[in-house]
Amino acid sequence: MTKMQLSVKNVDMEIFREFKAESARVGLPVGGALTLAMQSWLQMRKKPKLSILDYKPTSWGKGTERVSEQIDEILYGNGNNH
Repeated sequence: MTKMQLSVKNVDMEIFREFKAESARVGLPVGGALTLAMQSWLQMRKKPKLSILDYKPTSWGKGTERVSEQIDEILYGNGNNH
């Protein structure tokens, strides 16, 4: 991992003091804690990749229980022609 020197403007001083104190309490240099914070923030920002298994069945209301079968019948015939 390549490391770099960093200068940052417009950082809230009180938040930075608390961040620095907490990193010292856990024995982590400020740079290491900042790296972890940036990784965490980036991970939160990533959109999850959805799988077909993530979709849940939805009720369209009474009388729609056979809609999928009815669509298949329209598209493919009465069920004997699959």
